[in-house]
Amino acid sequence: MYKILYADKLSENIYRMVVDAPMVARHCEPGQFIIAKAYEEGERIPLTICDFDREKGTVTIVFQPIGVSTIEMAKLKTGDAFEDFVGPLGRPSDLIDTPVEELKKKKIIFIAGGVGTAPVYPQVKWLHERGITADVIIGAKTKDLVIMEKEFKEVCNLYITTDDGSYQRKGMVTQCLQDLIEKEGKTYDHCVAIGPMIMMKFVVKMTKSYNIPTVVSMNPIMVDGTGMCGACRLQVGDEIKFACVDGPEFDGFLVDFDQAMKRMTMYKTEEGRALLALKEGKTHHGGCGMCGGDQ
Repeated sequence: MYKILYADKLSENIYRMVVDAPMVARHCEPGQFIIAKAYEEGERIPLTICDFDREKGTVTIVFQPIGVSTIEMAKLKTGDAFEDFVGPLGRPSDLIDTPVEELKKKKIIFIAGGVGTAPVYPQVKWLHERGITADVIIGAKTKDLVIMEKEFKEVCNLYITTDDGSYQRKGMVTQCLQDLIEKEGKTYDHCVAIGPMIMMKFVVKMTKSYNIPTVVSMNPIMVDGTGMCGACRLQVGDEIKFACVDGPEFDGFLVDFDQAMKRMTMYKTEEGRALLALKEGKTHHGGCGMCGGDQ
C-alpha cells in the first residue's frame, strides 16, 4: 500500500496528491509517469509525475477525474492509500541527457494547457536547479482553472493566458506565444508543449512557422501504460511508436495529430477497437515484448 501524505484540490476538477513511494522517487526523472490503482478492483491509471522528492521518498501526481476509476481516486484523502503505485515508466525528457552548458545557451519555452500543466513543472524545476530559467505559458479557459501558479513563479518566467480574459492575458496559448515573439521580441530555440491534443497540434503548427524545434507529450492517449493494449499507437514520421514505451515525449513536427485524435475516438468503443486491430495487424500492440507488436 502507498500512503497519501497530502491531498488537495487545485481547481474545480483537478486534484493533487503527494504519495509515499520511496522506490519510485529514487529513480524517477522529469517526463516520466507512474501507474496508480486506487483499490484492488480498480483500473490501472497512467499519470505523469508532477514532482518528486528523493530524500523524503515522495511522488506528487495531479489528475482530473474522467472515468469511474479516477472519480473513485478523487475520493481518497490524506491518510488513505493506493493499492498500487508503479514506476517510473516511460522515457525521461530529452533535456535530462543534454549537457547543462549546452542547455544554458538555449532559450527554452514550455507551453502548458489544463492538467498538462502538471508534468511541465518537474522539467522547469529541474532546469531552474541548474541555473536555467525558462519561459512558461500556462493556458486555461478561465482564472479559476489556472493551477500551480505559485510553484511556477518560483522557478520560471511565467505567462498566464485565459480564453475569457479573466486573468492576465486573453486568448489561446498560441496567441500568447505569437505576442511574445512578435510584440515583445522574444526568441526561442526549443519548445515543449504538454496539454490537450488539439492544443499541441496548433502549438506545433505555429512553432513550425517560426522554425522552433518542439517536443510534445502524448500522455493523453495512454491507457494501459505498458505497450500491451495498443491504445497509444501513433505515427511519428515514417515509424509506428507507442507513447507509453517509446515516449511519452516525441518530436512534435513528426507526430500525426489528426490520425492520433481520430484513433482516440475509435478506441473508445468495442467496435472501434476491433476495427483498429484488424486494420493495424501486428502493429496494433507494441513494446511489451510478448504480444509481437514490437517485431
